[in-house]
Amino acid sequence: MAYDLEEQEQLDNLKAFWKKYGNALMTALTVVLLAVAGWRGWGWYQQQQAAEASLAWDGLRKAVAAKDIAKVRETAGTLFERYPSTAYGQMAALLAARAYVEAGDTKSARVPLQWAIEHAKDEEFRHVARVRLAGLMIDDKAYDQALSLLSAKAPERYQALYDDRRGDLLVAQDKPADARAAYRQALDRLGPSSPMRGLVQLKLDALGPAEG
Repeated sequence: MAYDLEEQEQLDNLKAFWKKYGNALMTALTVVLLAVAGWRGWGWYQQQQAAEASLAWDGLRKAVAAKDIAKVRETAGTLFERYPSTAYGQMAALLAARAYVEAGDTKSARVPLQWAIEHAKDEEFRHVARVRLAGLMIDDKAYDQALSLLSAKAPERYQALYDDRRGDLLVAQDKPADARAAYRQALDRLGPSSPMRGLVQLKLDALGPAEG
């Protein structure tokens, strides 16, 4: 089939364009296709990781309920090593630490709490872990270490947690006046409906009235 002059000119232009830019276009197309494939592959990988981590988390919860500390150690370790970027890792740290404390193994409880401080994705978990670890150090009379943890700068919404634990530290150090001030500061920062208010008030009342 013969082409008219206009069609022939268009074909010649297309051939010239493809000769000049064809390789670059094919390279760009390949990059785009690889990026799409990579994005989809990463999404699938994340979903797979989350599903596996969920199963491990369920196993940890069952081990904690059964007070099977060996299983707690195993499943928590799996979550920390294989799924640290998932939400289950940081949740596992706090749950495993609580299980160790209830079993009387405060030394082991320090490990997941330290892991959460260093690796938890959500700042809430990092601050809760820091305050709980400070509590364990107070129990072990490691007052300087506890103070170092509680001296960390934290957003305002977490300051009441730090004030309350700082009060505990000061009570342990036999500094009741300073402890009262810390507990009062915690109460000032807590909202009227905060579940912490009752406990902090009990601690403050237990110290008795200020002298003089």
